Amino acid sequence: MSRREVISKYASEIDSLVRRVRKWKTKYAVEPDNDQVMSYVEDAFFDTEALRNVEISEIRIIIDSVFNRVGDKYSILSPLLEDSDVNEIMVNGPNYIFIEKNRRVVQVDDAFTSEAELEEVIRMFASDVHREINEANPIVDARLDSGYRVNGVLNNVALNGPILTIRKFSETEIELEDMVRYGSVTSECAEDLAALVNCGYNVFISGGTSSGKTTFLNALAKAINPDERAIIIEDSAELKISHLKNRVHMECRSANSIGKGEVSMADLIKASLRMRPDRIIVGEVRGREVVDMIQAMSTGHEGSMSTGHGNSIKGMLNRLETMYLMDSQIPMYSVKNQIANAIDIFVHLRRDSNGKRGVVEVAELNGYDGENYILNYLYVKDDNGNLVRTTNALSDRERLIRNGFGEMMGECNDRSA
Repeated sequence: MSRREVISKYASEIDSLVRRVRKWKTKYAVEPDNDQVMSYVEDAFFDTEALRNVEISEIRIIIDSVFNRVGDKYSILSPLLEDSDVNEIMVNGPNYIFIEKNRRVVQVDDAFTSEAELEEVIRMFASDVHREINEANPIVDARLDSGYRVNGVLNNVALNGPILTIRKFSETEIELEDMVRYGSVTSECAEDLAALVNCGYNVFISGGTSSGKTTFLNALAKAINPDERAIIIEDSAELKISHLKNRVHMECRSANSIGKGEVSMADLIKASLRMRPDRIIVGEVRGREVVDMIQAMSTGHEGSMSTGHGNSIKGMLNRLETMYLMDSQIPMYSVKNQIANAIDIFVHLRRDSNGKRGVVEVAELNGYDGENYILNYLYVKDDNGNLVRTTNALSDRERLIRNGFGEMMGECNDRSA
């Protein structure tokens, strides 16, 4: 019998033992150590009448399950949070826990005893960031002090039980060289993109969920001259651009329980324009703030960067239009023109079925001809799935030449897309 099946079978007994152990722990002025707790859990187990006839193979599972629940406030998720190889934890109701580990999504042979226990853990995460989650406010989206991004949904809106998603971020800053080593981008493409960032081209990174957009933006931002002043704006702080000493890092804030105190990304982008930025880095645009981002990129803040959800570069352009129109009544022609004038380079990432994340296309946005965007593709995937340089040269080379990179990204005659 699997661990998950044992927990489901003895859920009420496990809950009863957990309450008993927690009550015992409160008698101590000093927190009992793990050996003391395990000893008491074992004694309590063998003292429980309802557990006298369990199978031998089930005994250790029950004892370990109780110990894991009383050893840390995050209950059975604590070992997963401490595992540096686990990037994401996805809990779909009390009986289904999935993790992404070593680029693969697998189901964990463990479970919560009930929806109530899972909701207790969600409320624990919410309380850590002074957020309230209840039936009136059934969704919490927050960043912990550890940097983890947590999203919790209670069962009054989640049909298959409470939902908890935790995205972990590496404490080690990822470099472009690391991305090359992981196979996420070729060394040639990484060198070209670094030069474009260094020279002040406005770069937009697109991709689907969990395609590595934030990680790639973080690595690419390392090419920014350390003497420049950057304003970093995020919904939940995830970027680590420590090589920039003259930086300002701002994070959005949700409204409080009475609907006051919200600070939106659009508010922060507007505020950043008064902070004398050389560059503005926006973690991810999802809505109306795209208007302020586009305007900031168009008004002299060369080298600004951002990310967004899209299925391709063309798909991302369509999404930017839609987001722009959420907060503007100007004609579509003007929207397309502003986007074309603001963004210089698009980089698109994709996560394949094996969990590998990487660059699949890079294009220069050369304007808008009245009907379509003019895209100059610089890198694409070939028929074998390899990222290759096209024969196209970068059209706007003035900034490259000005900064001493004039020989880069010229015509490439030995390869074709």
